[in-house]
Amino acid sequence: MSTTPATKGLEGIVAANSGICYIDGDEGVLAYRGIDIHELAQSSNFEEVCYLLWFGNLPKREELEHFRQRLAESRKVDPAIIEMMRNFPKRATPMEVLRTAVSALSFYDPDEKAVDHDSNVRKAYALTSQIAMIVAIYDRIRKGKKVVDADPKLSHAANFLLQLTGEKPSPTAEKALDIALILHADHELNASTFAARVTAATLSDMHSAITSAIGALKGPLHGGANEAVMRMLFALDKAGQDPVEHVKGLLAQKKKISGFGHRVYTTEDPRATHLRKMSEDLGRSSGNPKWFDMSRKIEKYINAEKKLNANVDFYSASTYTTLGLDVDLFTPIFAVSRISGWAAHVIEQLDDNRLIRPRAEYIGPRYPNKYVPIDRR
Repeated sequence: MSTTPATKGLEGIVAANSGICYIDGDEGVLAYRGIDIHELAQSSNFEEVCYLLWFGNLPKREELEHFRQRLAESRKVDPAIIEMMRNFPKRATPMEVLRTAVSALSFYDPDEKAVDHDSNVRKAYALTSQIAMIVAIYDRIRKGKKVVDADPKLSHAANFLLQLTGEKPSPTAEKALDIALILHADHELNASTFAARVTAATLSDMHSAITSAIGALKGPLHGGANEAVMRMLFALDKAGQDPVEHVKGLLAQKKKISGFGHRVYTTEDPRATHLRKMSEDLGRSSGNPKWFDMSRKIEKYINAEKKLNANVDFYSASTYTTLGLDVDLFTPIFAVSRISGWAAHVIEQLDDNRLIRPRAEYIGPRYPNKYVPIDRR
């Protein structure tokens, strides 16, 4: 029996050594490979951040161009995957489709079982490109629209919006999504990343590991909070209800408000800082600031009354809606970004692998608990 007391939900337990992501929850710090998220959001781009996460350093200009070229070359999905998505039940959600399609991608990977470093890096390029394509393609299919080909000249963010909407995005929309992808790229050992590492540690393949991650992300306690935020805002707008009065009522009923508080951060989630500004800027530039205005009123009230800070999900809701994205695409778009971090962690895990096998604190009947024959029970 273990002499160390169990921690529910493994909270605060160090489960791995990693050089990918640094978090200081008390100071509100998030850094990729030691570079502060604020610097990356202000100065970098998603492709550069992927390179940083996978290879450990920022790329030189020619390295970044080569990286973009490899991503562009990887933007292809076997027609059988597209046909499979066409045949899914109409009630299938984008997250269910993404989980299933990513698993099926392994059928068309020439080195599906390979788990060496070079194979994992190649698969990281492929999956980063393909996950974005799957999300966009399925949304087109379910709406009865033609699938749009990728444009090798466009950035990752621009290509996603192109394949989703059928139109080349404005520079403002491209930049907004690019920053959102950077902010969601990695977050240490969150549930989905830990799931990916556990699966990879068995020497299963990259596709299995990423499918595990997507399965974990699908759960409403991990992904989905921004969907709940936006559904609340839609309901308030439809009813013409004052957002602060609505929140007062929820708090009086001891109900949780989605998008506030965080398991790690005791101060403001640094990602929320950028998404708040992004939501405001997009609202003003589009001439539709109401989603930001409603969100800001709610945030101010909860911060004043409950001393809770908005997290990454709260303002990503109004940001994505102002970009014209459907609510049920919010969590799949999380995966479009987080594949960069998931892949980095799978690569890191398998570069120095040991099977992940924690113990449980036994709290069952005292041993020995004797077997009683059935006729004496």
